[in-house]
Amino acid sequence: MPRAVAHYPSREMAILGLVELTLSFAAIYVAIQAAGASMPLPAVAEILPSGGVALAAILTLISGGVALIIGLYRPEVCLEGKRLLTAGGLAAIITLTVLFFVDGWPHRGHRDGNAVHTAETIVAWLAAMALIRRAYGIVTGHRSMGRLVLLLGDPAQVGALSAHLLSRRGRLFDPIVHQGQTMSWSSLRQRDIWGVVVASQPEEATIEALLDCKFRGMRISSAAAFREKYLGRIDLDALTANDLLLGQDFLAGKRSAGLKRLCDIVVGGCMLVLLLPLMALTALAIKIDSPGPVFYRQRRVGRVDTTFTLFKFRSMTADAEANGRPLWAQKQDPRVTRVGRVIRATRIDELPQLANILRGEMSLVGPRPERPHFVKQLARAIPLYRQRTYVKPGLTGWAQVNFPYGASVEDAREKLAFDLYYVKNRTIVLDMIILISTIRVVLFREGAR
Repeated sequence: MPRAVAHYPSREMAILGLVELTLSFAAIYVAIQAAGASMPLPAVAEILPSGGVALAAILTLISGGVALIIGLYRPEVCLEGKRLLTAGGLAAIITLTVLFFVDGWPHRGHRDGNAVHTAETIVAWLAAMALIRRAYGIVTGHRSMGRLVLLLGDPAQVGALSAHLLSRRGRLFDPIVHQGQTMSWSSLRQRDIWGVVVASQPEEATIEALLDCKFRGMRISSAAAFREKYLGRIDLDALTANDLLLGQDFLAGKRSAGLKRLCDIVVGGCMLVLLLPLMALTALAIKIDSPGPVFYRQRRVGRVDTTFTLFKFRSMTADAEANGRPLWAQKQDPRVTRVGRVIRATRIDELPQLANILRGEMSLVGPRPERPHFVKQLARAIPLYRQRTYVKPGLTGWAQVNFPYGASVEDAREKLAFDLYYVKNRTIVLDMIILISTIRVVLFREGAR
């Protein structure tokens, strides 16, 4: 079975990205050439082949990378001006930092002129991006991309899938419920149907028609396969223990596990060193803000139901669970301190878990570890819940970048659909995508509570 494609950019977003890279390069190159006529280019341009062309390419890649990281190629937010301005600010900071460390550009006697030059370059890139996205918004009418998907089968399953597709902002799929119309290749082509999703066993005549469509090139898939491949989640209603037993994609070899552990040590160690000043300031703020310890220790369930002590910065009052009964965190939770609201919104409270990663109890990426009390409760209510623990828990995960903070059994069930997708499709590439997406989640406080 081919790898799921839900975690890769859609075709429409990929095309948008290529167009933007091309026009952004042109805009940045023109800005560099215009500025170069009145002031010297940075020294790095003198050693690069083709000078200004190579520098424009580097700055374009930096800007495009920033846009990708903060989510400008996600259909639901691709037209948000706030994100575009954020991308411009981050691109400017990264550009100045790169130029400073490469050749000390700000110290070459042209500090003011170079600052203006950088500002003009970033403004040129932002103008190109804004123009392209404005045109894109007009063409699409700020609506869905319009991939028409025909849903047929069990009314309950079809209704649930249709409602889910319609609820997705910037959706890539527009569902059409089959109402008994003639099923043929020509009729589907006339209606511009992108694919057919079968939610239950169809009748014999329908199977023959679908086979004809499939062999002619039409996309035909089950509801479960569609959810996994294009929505990035496992259909829990269709998943059985037999699927887990016989499925080939739930396995990970020793080589990939070793590589993952090496990445955890190297990246986790570097993050710990780089973030030590921020962690020291956070500890001081917690100590000043409210009485109690700086760190909060809590037992969590790790790999294969083992337990370990998880470290966090304390974000609640010291007596948050004085009665000893674990409670779900709620919106506007009164137990959260003033500093706690900030560090929970920015996920700074999770940084001490880098120690858990270096100790081998956690990984950078994986299902979030839960408390034993809630694991027992959720395992009774949700079939196959414990199977998520066969992968080492993570600082961030596929569920965290696709679903807001969970504080109920139903939320846990939704997150399990994403966790099992990760368990089944985990690769180093997917881990990198999750780590990059986490930056977006932190910057825009997506799902924070």
